[in-house]
Amino acid sequence: MMRLHLLCIAFSCLCCLFPASAVPAAAPAHKDRSSLPITVKSNEMTADNKGKTAVFSGKVVAKQGDITIFADKLIVNYADKNEDVEKVEALGNVRIVQLNRTGFADQAVYDSRNGRIVLTGTPRVVQGGDSISGKVITYYVDDDKSDVSSGGDPKARVEAVINPPARKNDAGSR
Repeated sequence: MMRLHLLCIAFSCLCCLFPASAVPAAAPAHKDRSSLPITVKSNEMTADNKGKTAVFSGKVVAKQGDITIFADKLIVNYADKNEDVEKVEALGNVRIVQLNRTGFADQAVYDSRNGRIVLTGTPRVVQGGDSISGKVITYYVDDDKSDVSSGGDPKARVEAVINPPARKNDAGSR
């Protein structure tokens, strides 16, 4: 079972969260999803070949590997070379699910080559009973790591709620 561990709280209100993982030590640190297909379902789609974009709108659901993105609108930007997906921008009511983790935000930018999602607009990530929120959440999907910051705003704060693991053996010892 995975749970969030608070590793550090820096003076700049930057937190790093590392979920415990059952990944073997010999597994590669970075799982390149860029070669996996992206499946997108939506109410409408508009493609601009010259602008190298595809815009999906209306109840959008996009899936690549073990990541699913839900949003009101999704903009897929293609690179100049090989027409690979360069980045995916999700706008409005964004929800990103990977295994037992869910991220919420007004906007998210997913860079599949670097395995990074940047959440903005009241972002929050929930895993089990634990949660973290801030001004900007950068989630490294392949490294099971998140950076949460106040975005340089001196009035903004990072907030984490971390619950202790349940103690099965303590129930009958009192």
